[in-house]
Amino acid sequence: MKPIWIVDDDQSIRFVLEKALTREQFAVRSFSNGRDMLAALDDDEPQVLVSDIRMPGGSGIELLSKVKARLPGLPVIIMTAFSDLDSAVSAFQGGAFEYLPKPFDLPKAVELIRRAVDESLREEVRDTSEKVMPEMLGQAPAMQDVFRAIGRLSQSNVTVLITGESGSGKELVARALHKHSPRGDLGNKGPFVAINTAAIPKDLLESELFGHERGAFTGAQTTRRGRFEQADGGTLFLDEIGDMPFDLQTRLLRVLSDGQFYRVGGHQPLKANVRVIAATHQNLEERVRQGVFREDLYHRLNVIRLRLPALRERREDIPMLTRFFLQKSARELGVEAKRITDAALARLAEFDFPGNVRQLENICHWLTVMAPAQVIEAKDLPPELLTAGEPRVPVAAAAAETTAPAAPQSAAAPVVPAPGEPVQQADWLGDLEREARRRLDAGEPEVWET
Repeated sequence: MKPIWIVDDDQSIRFVLEKALTREQFAVRSFSNGRDMLAALDDDEPQVLVSDIRMPGGSGIELLSKVKARLPGLPVIIMTAFSDLDSAVSAFQGGAFEYLPKPFDLPKAVELIRRAVDESLREEVRDTSEKVMPEMLGQAPAMQDVFRAIGRLSQSNVTVLITGESGSGKELVARALHKHSPRGDLGNKGPFVAINTAAIPKDLLESELFGHERGAFTGAQTTRRGRFEQADGGTLFLDEIGDMPFDLQTRLLRVLSDGQFYRVGGHQPLKANVRVIAATHQNLEERVRQGVFREDLYHRLNVIRLRLPALRERREDIPMLTRFFLQKSARELGVEAKRITDAALARLAEFDFPGNVRQLENICHWLTVMAPAQVIEAKDLPPELLTAGEPRVPVAAAAAETTAPAAPQSAAAPVVPAPGEPVQQADWLGDLEREARRRLDAGEPEVWET
């Protein structure tokens, strides 16, 4: 661990803090002015900086600004004997971790520094985790089982069926399976091609999958390669396979059985050198019993099955994921990442997250934009999380994706935006249209839940 740096023109303050921190097994380095401390940054950097706010030759606020420009993630504690509102506001506006008025209680000051050190170490661990495997995070036993399965499948080209609720991260698992396989980064670096079979109208899905010849149908002005051809030598991810139209299931089964297919309007068989990974939130066994999913295709896909847990089944991962998504949102928006209190994390962990990890990510994006301070408290969480009943996420992307947990054989009703929610109308109407088509195709009555 790096040392704690103390900057104060008062030698007695430096001495007292040095002795107290040394007893707690912390390495300490002291400076009598900010100029010397800034010069030392050329060769070293601290784990935490503790600085007085008023010193000869420059203020602690100016020093805070210069340090944050070079080390934006460094926790800085500002001390001052001038316990006035302006000093406190200036410190927090400058990005200080905490404000410590003098005279201070020494044990409480040491405990505050320890908290800052813990936060700094967590930031380092998160940065390392993002560099190693930014696409997936999880310490819960259920997620560790998923990681182990990906490892065991790393030398295989076998077909995999991924099941789990909407928003639980099925495509991330599919990408990880490809990346760590002979077709991905470990081998020939073939392409990863994804298609959501429930999001494309039935009349277009066949052409999307298998391509078409010129003149095969009205509007087919040129020959077009389908997803199977685009994924040649790599992996084809078929998302929401449980909602694929029945007649197209027959064509897919034929490809999986003999490795050949025809473009729409074509007469020349094409070879499919593709690994297929499929995913669904549906209960495929029940779909087979209902006669809407082919049993032979089910057995062809269900060679290896990976079940992703819902976020409510891995609540211990919520703090880690929350901090990760706050960092990610800050990078995307070009702002400093916000911190979150333990109380706010505890409140988040009580929520069931019907939209799973995707919903949590959208909440973190909302907090990055809307939380009033750099430290997120429980009262800053979206109002929907602070009220009784089933909360709704206040972000457009989650509103389009989130569905209440349902029995496996039931189709999720489209999510209708609550008054005042900033949902993009086109996305919502598109969801309604797709749901209407699916229900008509399946012969289901047009009964809508709101």
